[in-house]
Amino acid sequence: MQVAVVAGPDAGHAIPAIALCRKLLDVGDEPTLFTGAPWLDSIATEGIDVRLLPGLAPREVDDDMDAGRRIHERAAYIATLLAPELRTLAPDLVVSDVLTAGGGLAAELCGLPWVELSPHPLYLPSKGLPPIGSGLAPGVGLRGRLRDTVMRTLTARSIRAGENQRAQARAGIGLPTVDPGPVARLIATLPALEVPRPDWPDNTHVVGPLLWEPTDQVLAPPPGDEPLVMVAPSTAFTGADGMVPTVLRALDGAGVRVVVSMLDEPPTDLPGWARAGLGRQDMLLRDASIVVCGGGHGMLAKALLAGRPVVTVPGGGDQWELANRAQRQGSALLVRPLSEEAVRAAVQRVRDEPGFRAAAQSAAVGIAEVADPVRICRDAVATYPAP
Repeated sequence: MQVAVVAGPDAGHAIPAIALCRKLLDVGDEPTLFTGAPWLDSIATEGIDVRLLPGLAPREVDDDMDAGRRIHERAAYIATLLAPELRTLAPDLVVSDVLTAGGGLAAELCGLPWVELSPHPLYLPSKGLPPIGSGLAPGVGLRGRLRDTVMRTLTARSIRAGENQRAQARAGIGLPTVDPGPVARLIATLPALEVPRPDWPDNTHVVGPLLWEPTDQVLAPPPGDEPLVMVAPSTAFTGADGMVPTVLRALDGAGVRVVVSMLDEPPTDLPGWARAGLGRQDMLLRDASIVVCGGGHGMLAKALLAGRPVVTVPGGGDQWELANRAQRQGSALLVRPLSEEAVRAAVQRVRDEPGFRAAAQSAAVGIAEVADPVRICRDAVATYPAP
């Protein structure tokens, strides 16, 4: 089976797409990844056919302050550039990242089946949940359900506006205004980070986190026997500002060692009990007792899969939603606003109370319940109507 996988350059979306390509490659399928320039060289060494996704550069007409226009109008533009490449490649299936919607539109233009990849929980609106992004648990009782209904009503206008923008973008490239949606959805998260909903779509499957290490380097933790705290600042532009220096000041004298896993240039003025740099996070997690991160799905899921409790310092985007879900599940504490006192108290509590680690280990066990993403992709091809 030949599969075209489409994802933008943000690490939280590109890395799960790369991991899916590896799974496809491992079973003898032929994945081709369309993504941003920062990943081309590193992916080429994986044996994956990788190509630059056209249309990623911002245009003068783009309005990045309007999320709907940014997603849908840019998606339509990308689709017109990608479709000719897909016709030449002639894949059996297209897998499109949920934010890189141009992949799905291009598949439609070419008459190809496509699957949507969400590198986080399912964020579709639900009649049984408060709006995604609120961080709230589903309301309980009459007052709780009324709260959720009111909140859904307040957000319905924005949802309709986005649907209209998508319909206009589709019409602009010759597609029907009514969006048929993907053949299937891959929800690349742990069951512990999902919430039950009464309207779960039949074609939507939790497949577990899709993880890939962008380096083979090993970052040695500082010497000593004190508990090791792994700090992983957010790679998203919506991450909390000043997280690393604040956490280091907070943990000075707290009886712990610290290792900071980061893609950016590490600070040079670290104390002896701290290290920072690029290194395999899966190996760092083996030694870590606690993880401090922004609450982005990639690091949060990786920590829970390793059975490590978390202190989250969420920024914007979906980090607030995820941080609250992890806290309700019992494996994490949420810190907002960011302060030295709050970080120090949260790390000490997570270190001293065994319930956090037990909840994280319980979340890790959930990986046994997930579906196989490769099988879902193959089923999507097998059940798609012939032209």
